[in-house]
Amino acid sequence: MTITSKDNEKLKLVRKLAERKHREREGLFVTEGEDLLEAGLKAGVEPVALLRREGEGRGGDEVAAELLDAVSTLGSGTRAIAIWPRPVHERPTLGHIGDDAGRSGREGALCVYLHGVGDPGNVGSIVRSAGALADAWVALGPGCTDPYGPKAVRSSMGAIFSVPVSRCELSETPAPRVSLVAHEGAPELAAGTRTICLGAERDGLPQEIIDATDSTWTIRMRPDAVESLGVAAAAAIALSRIGSNVGEKSP
Repeated sequence: MTITSKDNEKLKLVRKLAERKHREREGLFVTEGEDLLEAGLKAGVEPVALLRREGEGRGGDEVAAELLDAVSTLGSGTRAIAIWPRPVHERPTLGHIGDDAGRSGREGALCVYLHGVGDPGNVGSIVRSAGALADAWVALGPGCTDPYGPKAVRSSMGAIFSVPVSRCELSETPAPRVSLVAHEGAPELAAGTRTICLGAERDGLPQEIIDATDSTWTIRMRPDAVESLGVAAAAAIALSRIGSNVGEKSP
């Protein structure tokens, strides 16, 4: 049976979940598109509701095309919208480098700490890099956007289902910690670094965060470069470096 009323409860829920306060209150978020649907299923998560464009088949509730497009946040519409429970990950424990380093609460887990990163595309991209490059978790400090908003979820390319994301204080992340700064940081990433700290693109990290970390690091660019790296690009470089360092230390 096809959903043909805009007042359908599932469509109403999708519209509500476009707002952060409802996502947090309901403990739910939305994905659009078949790629994100497959990513969620592959991660072992079951959607609480699945809406498909009329005529698509393959499970879920069929919805009249114009109604599905009306609740979509994509300009071109979508063929599938899923509602998911927000993942519940055990926050990795603090620890040292070791054979058991990794996510899911095991000691030694790597971390990227974000402070004041309000752009959802950047947060989603960093979640994606954390899973792909360093098996890290993402700690969200003050001023960070909701990682379960539509743009952040799309930018994560499905990593949001498997990478632990937690709102916490810097002190709750594993040490040693390094602050990424635009100028005058060390030329090399300190050995044994467990947490990489990044701030907003315009303002960077506040001085109190820099002072609370163990070292600073500046990613070296060409002398004639006129633009600094964006925060998502800087995070990817840092995560790649820290992931490689751990790989060398933990055969």
